[in-house]
Amino acid sequence: MPRFSVIVPAYKVQAYLSECLDSVLSQSYPDLELIAVDDCSPDACGAIIDEYAARDTRVRAVHLAENQGLGRARNAGMAEATGDYLVFLDSDDTLTPDALLAVADRIKETGEPDVLVLDYARTYWDGRTVRNQLSGQLTHQGPAPFRLSDRPGLLRVLMVAWNKVCRREFVAAHGFTFPPGYYEDTPWTFPVLMAAESIATLDRVCVHYRQRRQGSILGTTSRKHFDLFEQYDRVFAYVEERPELAVWRPELFRRMIDHYATVFTRRGRLPRGSHGEFLRRARAHYRRHRVPGARLPLRHALVRYGLHRTFRALQLASAVRRRAGKSAVKLARAARCGVLQLHYRIQLRLPLRSDRAVFAASSGRSDPGALEEAFRTHAPHIRTAWIARPEQEPALPPGPRRLRPGTAAYWTALARSRYLVTNTQLERRMRKRRGQVLVQTQQGTPLKHMGLDLREHPAAAGDTDFGELLRDVDRWDHVLSGNRHATVTWERVFPGGYTTLEYGAPRNDVLLRATSVDVSRLRESLGIPEGAVAILYAPTYRDHRRTQLPLLDLERIARRLGPRFVILARPHPVHGGPLGEGTRIIDVGGHPSVESLCLASDVLVTDYASLMFDYAVLDRPIVVHTEDWEAYDAARGTYFDLRAFPPGAVARSEDELIDIFATGHWRGSRSAQLRAAFRERFCPWDDGRAAERVVRHVVLGETELPPVVPLADRKPVPSACARSPLATVPQPSGRLPVTESH
Repeated sequence: MPRFSVIVPAYKVQAYLSECLDSVLSQSYPDLELIAVDDCSPDACGAIIDEYAARDTRVRAVHLAENQGLGRARNAGMAEATGDYLVFLDSDDTLTPDALLAVADRIKETGEPDVLVLDYARTYWDGRTVRNQLSGQLTHQGPAPFRLSDRPGLLRVLMVAWNKVCRREFVAAHGFTFPPGYYEDTPWTFPVLMAAESIATLDRVCVHYRQRRQGSILGTTSRKHFDLFEQYDRVFAYVEERPELAVWRPELFRRMIDHYATVFTRRGRLPRGSHGEFLRRARAHYRRHRVPGARLPLRHALVRYGLHRTFRALQLASAVRRRAGKSAVKLARAARCGVLQLHYRIQLRLPLRSDRAVFAASSGRSDPGALEEAFRTHAPHIRTAWIARPEQEPALPPGPRRLRPGTAAYWTALARSRYLVTNTQLERRMRKRRGQVLVQTQQGTPLKHMGLDLREHPAAAGDTDFGELLRDVDRWDHVLSGNRHATVTWERVFPGGYTTLEYGAPRNDVLLRATSVDVSRLRESLGIPEGAVAILYAPTYRDHRRTQLPLLDLERIARRLGPRFVILARPHPVHGGPLGEGTRIIDVGGHPSVESLCLASDVLVTDYASLMFDYAVLDRPIVVHTEDWEAYDAARGTYFDLRAFPPGAVARSEDELIDIFATGHWRGSRSAQLRAAFRERFCPWDDGRAAERVVRHVVLGETELPPVVPLADRKPVPSACARSPLATVPQPSGRLPVTESH
């Protein structure tokens, strides 16, 4: 008897069925049977199911003689099921990696509940992934298992069968089956939750709910949407037969009316001319199942009285009001913009304030942040302010004044501050005045093409206005550089009359000033277990790909490396979504300080991110993953072949990456030699005093600057690796595999 019976009904989904079946059969928890039901599909679904059944004994093919619909196809699958628990999965959706393992663990942890409610995420055809907005209802906080009365909010979670794992004996004892017609999940979900003696939740995305661009059943225009009335009749009939469930009538009634209103207002569901009939049927149901005394919102009243024309009139009035509101907002914005520009012109005529400095950064603190701190330390007479949007403020240091872009204070600061420090383009309408000093810090050592070189790479350049770019360059007075490679690159791709200050990267000063106590504190705050080896995975953005799906399967890597490794997954800011989920994968995408992540980790795994140049300052192992180097180099362009001059071991595939860690080559002698050569070329000035040199030169006018500590004399910040169990593992020496010999 298998632990899980996964039931997948299939009808007209040949484009998605293989991905669905693969997501089940590739689960790390293999104790399952997959019952794939061909609902007399006219396409290749039946043949695909037979092919899988021939290859894997866990797959059982069920072919229905005629099309019976989703509900009855599920019933046919249940009739064949022998597992302890039933898992329903629609044939265009997928299970996430390790989902069944997490389900099995949670079931065992909560004492074999009747129902386990899972979390899910919607995946869109354009690559977006959006987690269930009601995921808070699935928290593990509080006792488990529980009854529905202990957590009634579960009734508001999406009413579908595939986000619930049900004990088969519980389902059989109550005789639960799916009815025919559309919305067959409704008379399944409510009775199952109300009847369950024990319920548990799993706060983990286990199902990817595909949002198809076209072709979903509920997105089609059909009179079958009228089936919804019969489905709710079945729900209330179930309650009426069981007086002890009468307490749920008010909530079921609210859910019913909300559901009717949603179907009625959703464009493209009801055929033209049928809206009046739908609303009349909804009014009859309102009167039939109404619970006296319940306070209801306005749209419930519209359903109650069947006010079809009134509803349409209110919709039209609402649309008119929105358009009028948008026009009023545009006029108000235009007037405000005019007033602010007048204010700015007045400020330009007033004297500069020599004791003011303004800082701006594209994200977080970075080099401008390090310089702002150095201003306060070495030039305390200068008053500093940060230009920041609300979402940037958590990452900013305490103390400096905040300037919101577009405000009067913002324009005043741009007009009258003597020092302007940024790593991005400043306001296009800003006029740089005589006497103002603009320091452009850039955003790290360049590997990929930048500036004017992007003219040869339109996919990466996007809508860059190169004329505007050069006008911005003409405002620069100083450009910071961390090494000769960066200096010659900046001066060529950003040609201008500025002075290059090759003093090192100010943002790396904090890496060299940190102590082992700081490292321990940061690791504890991130939840890194004592003695674990923390891998910081930080991939870069790929201009040649519309969706930034990760190239590495972090769940598989963590599983293969074992419990002594933990992965800190940091997606590129443009990516916007987690890189993986698992017990040993920590999502640090929202962490405000990448410097803290570097200090907390023991090794960096990246591909082409400029973070590798900063991480090399720590003198800790770096592994680069170059699986798509040719495509990246063709789309973006690079200044040198990273495979020929890497900062450590090179992996051309996921398996090679796993092998590098499994054999210890990630921290071997050859890796150390490669890292030393890399640091000598790209980190000659990074000794912890780069920001001080900039302030002393630019603000204080000093010519005798602090001498640079030679690379050989710099003391690296100790990582936790020295204290981990892996410290006793013999390190490889001599010749490495071909993956690192480049």
